[in-house]
Amino acid sequence: MQDRSINLDILTPDVPAPRRFEDAKAAVDRLCELYDMSTRFLCDSFRTAMQQGHPGVRYRAFYPEVRITTTTFAKVDSRLSFGHVAHPGTYAATITRPDLFRHYLEQQLSLLMENHNVPVEVGVSDTPMPVHFAVANDAAISVPQEGAADFILRDVFDVPDLATTNDDIVNGVAKPAPDGTEPLAPFTAQRVDYSLARLSHYTATDPHHFQNHVLFTNYQFYVAEFEAYARAQLADPNSGYTSFVSTGNAEIFDADAPLPAVDKMPQMPTYHLKRKGGAGITLVNIGVGPSNAKTATDHIAVLRPHAWLMVGHCAGLRNSQSLGDFVLAHAYLREDRVLDDDLPVWVPIPALAEIQIALERAVAAETQLEGYDLKRIMRTGTVASVDNRNWELRDQRGPVQRLSQSRAIALDMESATIAANGFRFRVPYGTLLCVSDKPLHGELKLPGMASDFYKTQVARHLMIGIHAMEHLREMPLERIHSRKLRSFEETAFL
Repeated sequence: MQDRSINLDILTPDVPAPRRFEDAKAAVDRLCELYDMSTRFLCDSFRTAMQQGHPGVRYRAFYPEVRITTTTFAKVDSRLSFGHVAHPGTYAATITRPDLFRHYLEQQLSLLMENHNVPVEVGVSDTPMPVHFAVANDAAISVPQEGAADFILRDVFDVPDLATTNDDIVNGVAKPAPDGTEPLAPFTAQRVDYSLARLSHYTATDPHHFQNHVLFTNYQFYVAEFEAYARAQLADPNSGYTSFVSTGNAEIFDADAPLPAVDKMPQMPTYHLKRKGGAGITLVNIGVGPSNAKTATDHIAVLRPHAWLMVGHCAGLRNSQSLGDFVLAHAYLREDRVLDDDLPVWVPIPALAEIQIALERAVAAETQLEGYDLKRIMRTGTVASVDNRNWELRDQRGPVQRLSQSRAIALDMESATIAANGFRFRVPYGTLLCVSDKPLHGELKLPGMASDFYKTQVARHLMIGIHAMEHLREMPLERIHSRKLRSFEETAFL
């Protein structure tokens, strides 16, 4: 196979010059126009190259970008944790899938223009668009594996580049561009595209189905309960819910509509109870382990959800707890080890008052217990997350001493990871667990151990998570997105 990539001419699409906008909707319309021009160019060029072979040129298209320049330290509303830049300068963000993020983009751009009284500029960036991401939305096109075509793909097209596909911005280590431009959004376009592709792979549902309120679980039982709740809501014309999406993008609008059987389940089965404006609820069964928890949240974060909660099973660590009791986490002991390079363990993961109150109210409403009586079935305290499912089989002196010193009341493998990634990605987070075993007190997770009380509580557990999300849905955006999740100099975009 001959290398023909040296000194090839580069063909690019004809695009309009950058333009300033004072209307957010018009700005997003232009972003959509530029994005469509780039993807059409790459898709058409890719089809031609696959049919006719090496074209003798390179094809290149670029992501659109939005930028803003402000020259004043004008005071903005200090109650807001987003929608403004920290100091004078030029800020820019590459944008992908503006159709998918239209509402988000209009909202963020409107706030920027309102708070700084300046227009935004929309044009083409200097970041090439990888052909893999350009063709992702065309079901008729698939990128062959390396060697399957009669030419080397990267000789003709741009491919994903790790230099712009990383978490440097959210991790606080990104440097300004050579011209001094600083980040406007928490993710680059390539980072977003990468996660959108991963979400489709891991969850077997398209990213556009995801709702703004996400529940994570580590127990398959909740899926059946979620579907039953979804069907009940679809049967109620006043519920506000419009459809239910299952694995493989199977979508029903009627409560009695059948859902096709799935031949092969994805790694993280995901289900969506949809509502206008993305205000519904998504349930993700992440399975067991901190690696899965990190993978799911790494990718869902680019969708900028308004909250995510863990509603899973845990080991109760106190003798006073019973199977089926609830645990409301207000602190986390992180021994999951999967985030240590991105978020050091010395970083505290604070409880968010808005989430805590929503969860406690939901427990009280579902159990009909309040105040002091609520302590019978729910305990608030530290949740420890570990990376070893069989930790109790090792010498227990070290682990048990650490658990006792941290005042831990429950242990699982996912909650601290989900909370820590929520903190890292500025996504409001919370945890409500259900005690399924008590390994330190001889009650192991074995067949026949579950009491009737435990089974009843498990059935209630998902409903509590749903009710908490419905409460958070009614909360103003500026209140749910807490300032305590923002660092010294933050991106203006949420």
